[in-house]
Amino acid sequence: MSGTARPSPGRRPEGEHEAEGLAFRDEDDDAGEAPPPPRAAAGPRIGWRKLTFLPAVLIAVLLATWLWYRQADLDALTRNALGNGQVSKALWQHIQLTVISTFFVLIIAIPLGILLTRRAFRKATPFAMAFANMGQATPAIGLLALLVIWLGIGRRAALIGIIAYAVLPVLSNTIAGLKANDPTLLEAARGIGMSPLGVLTRVEIPLAVPLILAGVRTALVLNVGTATLATFGGGGGLGVLITTGITSQRMPVLVLGSVLTVALALLVDWLASLAELLLRPKGLEVDT
Repeated sequence: MSGTARPSPGRRPEGEHEAEGLAFRDEDDDAGEAPPPPRAAAGPRIGWRKLTFLPAVLIAVLLATWLWYRQADLDALTRNALGNGQVSKALWQHIQLTVISTFFVLIIAIPLGILLTRRAFRKATPFAMAFANMGQATPAIGLLALLVIWLGIGRRAALIGIIAYAVLPVLSNTIAGLKANDPTLLEAARGIGMSPLGVLTRVEIPLAVPLILAGVRTALVLNVGTATLATFGGGGGLGVLITTGITSQRMPVLVLGSVLTVALALLVDWLASLAELLLRPKGLEVDT
């Protein structure tokens, strides 16, 4: 006789059950569940290629332009247009126009977009969007000319024209981002006792940040390009070099003004893309 005890007839071994005439056993209770696979460590938000590629290209382009400029045969008119700090002055004016106009675009478009998504002001959204569309649908040079007639020549007219031209992308993206939020998340936030202001600042705006930042990035690039027209209203900027090169038919002046404008636009877009990655809430990151 074997020393192993056999189950008595009619009695199933421990852990064995019957369902619909079929016998099955429970999994071993002593064997724990398999641990979940380790989650890969999140890499840096910004890779080294993102940090180095575009700056390297811009440095190469600017260096090539400088070398070409150094060996070019410059006449007295060209030296007068590019000498005495005229290039650095025009570049600094262009940066000022871009920064100031973008600041006012942000403080106008983002609060207005938030306000238009509130229940009490939703009916005003079509009118606000139509007004913002008018600012961008109007040709920039024509809008600037009307502002110069109204306000006179100077930086103020140029800034108002640039702001009116760049409000639409930030405003529309702010509204779209807030409207795209999942209503169940908002209801859950209200259900745990959050105030309307708390829901807005801690749930709605963070979820809408990616779209808002995309609109800001578009507005920045638009402002760099539109600021070249400020010269027609007496606002200065790199447009002075471009128009001087065209009217006087001096290629070095035209090339330098154009290259600096393009380089500034690409640099601003690159910086805005870095800010877009850094300011994006961690919970909204997408693994690539």
